[in-house]
Amino acid sequence: MILSANAARLGASRVLLPMILVLFALVACNNDTPQESAEPPSVTVATPIAKNVTDWDEFTGRLAAVDTVEVRARVSGYVESVVFKEGAMVDEGELLYVIDSRPYQAALAEAKAQADRASVQLELASKDQSRVQRLFETHAISEEEFDTKTQEKRAAEATLQAARAAEQAAQLDVEFTRIKAPIPGRISRTHVTEGNLISGGTAGSMLLTTIVSLDPIHFYFTGTERDFLQYLRLDKAGVRSSSRDAQNPVRLKLADEENFVHEGHMDFVDNQIDEATGTMLGRAVFPNPDNLLVPGMFAEIELLGDGPYKALLIPDEAIGADQMHQFVYVVDENNVAQRRVIEPDRLEDGLRVIRKGLTAGDRVVINGIQRVHAGAPVTLKTADVAQLIVTAAGEER
Repeated sequence: MILSANAARLGASRVLLPMILVLFALVACNNDTPQESAEPPSVTVATPIAKNVTDWDEFTGRLAAVDTVEVRARVSGYVESVVFKEGAMVDEGELLYVIDSRPYQAALAEAKAQADRASVQLELASKDQSRVQRLFETHAISEEEFDTKTQEKRAAEATLQAARAAEQAAQLDVEFTRIKAPIPGRISRTHVTEGNLISGGTAGSMLLTTIVSLDPIHFYFTGTERDFLQYLRLDKAGVRSSSRDAQNPVRLKLADEENFVHEGHMDFVDNQIDEATGTMLGRAVFPNPDNLLVPGMFAEIELLGDGPYKALLIPDEAIGADQMHQFVYVVDENNVAQRRVIEPDRLEDGLRVIRKGLTAGDRVVINGIQRVHAGAPVTLKTADVAQLIVTAAGEER
């Protein structure tokens, strides 16, 4: 029985072994059969647009009044009335406050009386001097008496001048009881009300209100040291004049505006770099006839930079990036994609300006870059970047 079982197992092995060998042979044959190669990925390519562009550099800052005045009294007294509307526009010379003028009117009357008295004394001294001069010429009086009368006349003249000066000062004090707007602009709230006693005429005089001018209006901003060096080198190269010497154009937009619609010009650049921040202070001025621009308001501006110069433009979708560089894929004459490192700049008409890394005839992959590998062949579709400019510009608007 044991021999029969062993014989059966030996027979089964003889049958299975050839079948296993045949299976291995079939697998080997299948592995030797070459696989069909995959089709190259399909991508869209286009040549960059060559265009003359001008750089407008963006900065942020705040608007500030050209003139700001703190209104203070020049004489002390009780406030009789406040005659302006808080927050309103005022004209130069418009009446703002009235101070009780009665003490100053009395002082003016006294000063006028003193001036009149001095005038009478001078008249009397002049007549005395005239009489003694005739007597002196006939040797009827001594020279000493003549000199005395002459000096009395001069003293009377000086007394009259002092009295008239005191009268003018008293007249000014009366005028100062009516406080008027020194500049046109928008006035703030009042810090005093009727019936209050205020001090005036000193550096510590009470602040009554403030006025800021609105038209024109300044815009202050800061640029980095690199920005300043860029403009300095453009000036040295004769490409763009310094804003110290030329009224370079600027354009401004407010927080709720999409475009830079307010036009002005540069009118000041500071004389040194701020050591604490490493920035340079600049100032632009804008007309503001409708008073839309308000001091203290945050805004953005564009300042004329480099240009015009010829640049190449491509869609942002064509640009890839890694940890070190930004790049595009350029397809060569054999339809093989090559990786090209570029230096992108700002947007122009919805397309990206490329300063370095491309030439006008390069075929750039603008769609499907995720399917492209450097050194791998691609299947091409062509596109018109000029049409992309029109489309991008329409979307931007």
